[in-house]
Parts: sequence; C-alpha cells; structure tokens
Amino acid sequence: MLPPTASHPLQQRYLSHADGTLTLPHLDYLNRRSEATGIQTGGGFPLRFECPNQQADYEQRAFRSGVVATRPNNWHDAFNALVWLTFPLSKRALNSAHVQARSTPTGEGNQRGKLRDSLTQFDECGVIVAGTSPALWQAICRHEWVEAFVSNRSELQATTRFIVFGHGSLDALRAPFVGLCGKAIFLEIAACDLVAIDADDLQTVDADLARRVASTNWQESSCLSLQPLPLLGIPGATTDNEHADYYRDQRQFRPRR
Repeated sequence: MLPPTASHPLQQRYLSHADGTLTLPHLDYLNRRSEATGIQTGGGFPLRFECPNQQADYEQRAFRSGVVATRPNNWHDAFNALVWLTFPLSKRALNSAHVQARSTPTGEGNQRGKLRDSLTQFDECGVIVAGTSPALWQAICRHEWVEAFVSNRSELQATTRFIVFGHGSLDALRAPFVGLCGKAIFLEIAACDLVAIDADDLQTVDADLARRVASTNWQESSCLSLQPLPLLGIPGATTDNEHADYYRDQRQFRPRR
C-alpha cells in the first residue's frame, strides 16, 4: 500500500478520509462498498473489482460478468473504481454504450473507431459542469475565459459546480501541470440540486448524466457537446487562478478556432 498523499481540491469528492489525504483503496474495500449499494454494470451483473485478465476485453468483461479490471496499487484504476462507486448509473450507461458500439450495423468489431474513442475520451477526461446558468456555459464554449472566470466569477461560483468525472484526469491531478485539460459537458440543474451537490449528494447528477449518455448519438460528437476545459482554471483548483491575468495565459486558455 502506498503512503497517503495530499489531495488536490478537484479529487476531494472521491476521498474516504475527512483529513484531506488521498489513500489508495484496497480491492476488498471497493468491493464492500459496491456490494453494499447493489451497483450493476451494463449487462445487469453485480459490480466487482478484480485483477485484470489479459485475455479479456475490459468493457466486454464488465458487461458480461460484472468484473471491472482493477490493478492493485494503481491510482489510475483506483480512481476508475471510485468513479464507478460515485456515478454508478453513468458508468453503467457508458459500459452499455461501448458494448453496443461493437455490434452496430456499421460494426466496428474489435476496432475502436471514432465512436468508442469518443466514449473513452469522456470516460478518461470527462468533466461535469452542473449549473443553473446556461449563459455562463456558453461563454466557456466560446472560450471567453475572462468573461466566464473573471468578470462573472461570483455568479459562476454561485450557480455552477465542476465535477471531474474522468479517472485519467483524476489521476493526473496528483501532479497537475500547465495545460491539463478535460472534456466537459453541461447539465442544467435546479437550484436545489446545487445544494445537494454541495452536500455530496450526486444521485440526481448521476441520473441526469446517465440519461445523456444513453440518449446521445456518440457518432455525432457535437450532440454531446464535449468542450475543452482547462482544469486549473476552475475556481479553487489553484490559488494562482484568483488573479485575472492567469486566464490570459494562452498556453492553457486558448482562443476559439
């Protein structure tokens, strides 16, 4: 077991310790939590975290047996497991979408193709932007970084919550770097849902995201509206972004093409 390390603010929703440390969870701990909540994978089987089988496809194995390949002492896989436990409906929907993509009339078979690449991109790097102000989301989509994060910062903090969903991004946040970027989608929510998110109740967000995943034509990436989002620009992600000039650094905050 690796020693505890200090967590990043964007990882804290997934922590099991109130002291702000990040501790690599054991497989038995993850499986106890899964069993206690009755989580299922895309095929309707109870979720279990087990060591990888090099002969088995990750998504097919999860769909057809409930087993999610999880390497011990591996942060990337641990964060994947923690996202499963936090967003079980959404991860189940993604698992179903992956398997369905392999059996579509345009059949990708064992080839990944653009459809599965889009699913994987969100699974690895996704960020949920849940808020009551679509106008601020549109400013982010237009790459109007100063408008969204500086001029309207107070409104953004009052109306919008940023939740890192992608386990690859969560892993990268252990050692964040300039230019670290996620792929974000917007979920318009009610004011009461903001209160729930702040209390770490993500059930409504999970259900909304699962519906979005299930209803999206992933072959048309514009339908999902995946938007680049520099993670270190999120308020609270670093003390550096408390200064307006931070958002003028085009290494991270690039103008729209």
